[in-house]
Amino acid sequence: MVNLQNVERWGRFELALSGPTGGNPYVDQSLQGEFRCGEHVVKAPGFYDGDGIYRVRFMPDREGEWSYTISGSVPELSATGYFNCLPPTGGNRGPVGVSCAAQFAYADGTPYYPFGTTCYAWIHVDEALQTQTLETLAQSPFNKVRMCVFPKHYAFNSADPDHFPFAARQGGGFDLERFDPRFFAKLERRVADLEALGIEADLILFHPYDKGRWGFDALGAETDARYLRYVIARLAAFRNVWWALANEYDFVKGKSIQDWERLLEITAASDPYGRLRSIHNGTKMYDHASVKLFDHNHPAITHMSAQHWDVTLPPIWHTAYGKPIVVDECCYEGNLPQRWGNITGQEMTRRFWDVVARGGYCTHGETFVHEHDVIWWAKGGVLHGESPARIAFLRRILEEAPESARRIPEVNDVPTLGVEGVYYLQYFGIHRPAYRVLELPEGVYFKAEVIDTWAMTIRPVEGLLHGSVRVDLPGREYIALRLTRVRA
Repeated sequence: MVNLQNVERWGRFELALSGPTGGNPYVDQSLQGEFRCGEHVVKAPGFYDGDGIYRVRFMPDREGEWSYTISGSVPELSATGYFNCLPPTGGNRGPVGVSCAAQFAYADGTPYYPFGTTCYAWIHVDEALQTQTLETLAQSPFNKVRMCVFPKHYAFNSADPDHFPFAARQGGGFDLERFDPRFFAKLERRVADLEALGIEADLILFHPYDKGRWGFDALGAETDARYLRYVIARLAAFRNVWWALANEYDFVKGKSIQDWERLLEITAASDPYGRLRSIHNGTKMYDHASVKLFDHNHPAITHMSAQHWDVTLPPIWHTAYGKPIVVDECCYEGNLPQRWGNITGQEMTRRFWDVVARGGYCTHGETFVHEHDVIWWAKGGVLHGESPARIAFLRRILEEAPESARRIPEVNDVPTLGVEGVYYLQYFGIHRPAYRVLELPEGVYFKAEVIDTWAMTIRPVEGLLHGSVRVDLPGREYIALRLTRVRA
């Protein structure tokens, strides 16, 4: 009797085959796997991994016995076999997807609330700093990291990485028809490290921060497509991967909206698992009156990744697009000279609360001056700001809310998240009322709690509330009020 390999649900099965090394295997050869469990069939692309090794990776999404058939462009790249898919273990809840017009959930149905941070180039620095970043993330409230595949040439971040996605060309430059497996092995290792921490890897596939240094922002249509398919073949089987097609797409001057739509469609078509997909803006938001800006109603966009300082806008975007909203850039806590990098921890915390109270999600970033330019937003390392602890406090409060909590149209002109007649979370932000008169349902009794979002305190209000009732408040900024039904 053959002992079959065991793979847990939403884990990774991988098969390696030896094949041709002549010519250019990245272009000349092809490989695909067909995986079957009963009547359920999934096709996964393979890839060349250098040194004559070809691989197919696959994420099984249901338990039971799977069979597979591997086929390629030459006979050596053929194989058949079986493996068992067992129940998930530990913190494996499957990939994150969209659960409704405003929310996300893991594949097992557990709600997922993105509390992200930004470490654009953390995989492009030295190993010791990468390790320190992972240690910091393990102690942080963040469950998503925005990170670039390509290296960055930008303020406070201009060093060459040890390896690049494309192979070096003899005499200088890059061979754009060959990839460097050493780079991708490092990227995969770090994505797996994040997976082990329960952190989603929001991978930025293109960006404008090149300035002609490497040319990765202007590869040409054919190379762009080949790069996308290779990245997806290697990484789509990691359950914690999201695809961010671009960061500040409108700053990439060589690509039109039609180019971005084409690349988005390639991304969706190449990914057998339907990972989350977004495109992040610079200064231009989509406007139906202009064909120059990206339309987030595009069916391959799963959620909106927005950059905007005005965090009161998520309800407008929800109405326009009917998709979850993540304000992935709202400025950064820090003291850099650039306007985007010097808001206070108090303001960062305020923006998080404002977004959440309006039914969206927010992403953190930190940009404090450092003598060696080790700035979290670019390179990772350690956190210095005051907002992460407050973001952790908010995350706990949101995770304690009913799973069905949604944005409620403003109750008494206050942004409110909740369930009508059951639960209300109101955030006053920069306003500082001494008291509020609430109109609660008659015959339904609520407990009330005053939350100081900066001091991270929760003070219960004496007695139970119902009907028209006055609640005294501290009369200072950054206060929230939580109302929870206790009995009818």
